[in-house]
Amino acid sequence: MKIKIIDVRTPEEFMGGNVAGSVNIPLQEIEQRIQEIKAVDEPIILCCASGNRSGQANAYLKSLGINCENGGSWTDVNHNYQNS
Repeated sequence: MKIKIIDVRTPEEFMGGNVAGSVNIPLQEIEQRIQEIKAVDEPIILCCASGNRSGQANAYLKSLGINCENGGSWTDVNHNYQNS
């Protein structure tokens, strides 16, 4: 299954380690970049450091009808979706 991983941490956090192929869209930029997110064809998995910020992003995107899931921490996503 093809998926798109969006990491909602800050650019500094993202540069410190991330899931290969993931896209960094910080939580505070989600609203401004909504068209970019809506253009994604694959299911979206959101991640951050602990799952808190990605949970906020997940709730917001789902309220707009976007197919997404909160994957929790980026390390969990890296482990659970590394072959996707």
